[in-house]
Amino acid sequence: MVPSASVQAAAATSGAAKTAVARTAVAKTAAARSALAKSVLTKTVVAKTAVAKPAVAKPATGSAATATPGTAAPGTATLGTAAPGATTVPTALPGVPQALSTRARTLAGAVRRRCADLARIESPSGDAPRLDALAEELAAGFRATGATARREPGPAGDHLVLEWEGRDESLPHLLIVGHHDTVWPVGTLADWPVTEEDGRLTGPGVVDMKGGLAILEGALALLADLGECPHRTVRLVVVSDEEVGSPDGRRLVERQLRGAAAVVGLEPPHPDGRLKTARRGSTRVRLTVTGREAHAGNDAHDGVSAVDELVDQLVLVRDLAGQPGTELNAGRISGGSRANVVAGRAEAELGLRFSTAEAQRRTLDNLARLTALRPGARVRTEVLSSRPAWPERTGNPLLRHVRSLAAALGQQLDGAPAGGAGDTNLPGSRGLPTLDGFGAVGAGAHARHEHIRLDQIAPRIALLAALLAVPLPRLRDRAEG
Repeated sequence: MVPSASVQAAAATSGAAKTAVARTAVAKTAAARSALAKSVLTKTVVAKTAVAKPAVAKPATGSAATATPGTAAPGTATLGTAAPGATTVPTALPGVPQALSTRARTLAGAVRRRCADLARIESPSGDAPRLDALAEELAAGFRATGATARREPGPAGDHLVLEWEGRDESLPHLLIVGHHDTVWPVGTLADWPVTEEDGRLTGPGVVDMKGGLAILEGALALLADLGECPHRTVRLVVVSDEEVGSPDGRRLVERQLRGAAAVVGLEPPHPDGRLKTARRGSTRVRLTVTGREAHAGNDAHDGVSAVDELVDQLVLVRDLAGQPGTELNAGRISGGSRANVVAGRAEAELGLRFSTAEAQRRTLDNLARLTALRPGARVRTEVLSSRPAWPERTGNPLLRHVRSLAAALGQQLDGAPAGGAGDTNLPGSRGLPTLDGFGAVGAGAHARHEHIRLDQIAPRIALLAALLAVPLPRLRDRAEG
């Protein structure tokens, strides 16, 4: 696959002075198909000759009803059943599940290259020009699969809102959430280039979460290639500030929750491939201390050290955060100016994780009541971003449904709670049917060993394509809405 002009331009630019060149190249490709979609949609597919766009398939009766789970009775196409307790899933896809898996394998190479190309466009949180360049490249790729796309301005980079029409537009939409910012600063590629070796693709942002974005593009391209479309309207929100808690992107996710049948996330799954069924809450807090500057040798008694006050406050905060269900990470500390000046200002950025909503409320209330320990010092607590805890729930019909799809595709799949937080915390905390971890299988998010497993790209493409195309079962009681 030949990289698109925008990818080549963005990969070639390493300094802010060249950003305009990259963005110009991106703009020229916005109306064109992405390189991935071109390679998919211009091919002649044998399966396509047998496709007539079907209505939603009804549950099989007669001989089909007694067919072996996971196989089709004569003249029917079913996605079979999963492990005990899972539901039978009638397919709305042409052909049989094997066709989905086969097509996904043929697309895996293009998706792998797409992921590598996206990772070569550095996009750290807060770098609006680079985030906007990547947003336009993503929009071009998703438009080529049939999406309508719009850019939503944000203070630190534009977000994306995309939509695909479904076969049944009367149904509530399926919401997918993702992000295109990374934790890696500009220049990381210079000493850690995107590399493929030993069945892995490694590089900054490949698993968190450019791999997930590429896999979704591949799944939608697969459906378009087969003359198919999603069963219901699909909306995708890609925010530019997820890695800093989605302080602005949250409003877009929240807006699209209204009327959603279910929400799925493109974050990476657990390293063993399990989906994420719950997440801890998370909050970023800035603790700011103001003191009084003075000469550290001649007039130290006139000063109030903000650094000393901050150190003592952090010891106190560690005790407050040591309650059950709460974890604290002091992620960044700064303060003072010179060794011979009593520090007039100091601050710390704290990362807090909560297993329950009660632990989150209690800890944040305690932090809000902090007062200075030294006369003349002032302490201020500011919540920078916050995500509610998404608790594990029993039953989980959405997980049962996805397990059934996976089993029909020859995959074994399960779910488990996760320690990290993300944009799925919001719908999960509100009781909406929610699953995360549909992105690339791998490990090492936020670390130098970040990588995705190449052998798991095709199964993820097939799974996402099936999830989009197959009717959802009832996921909530009527009393829940």
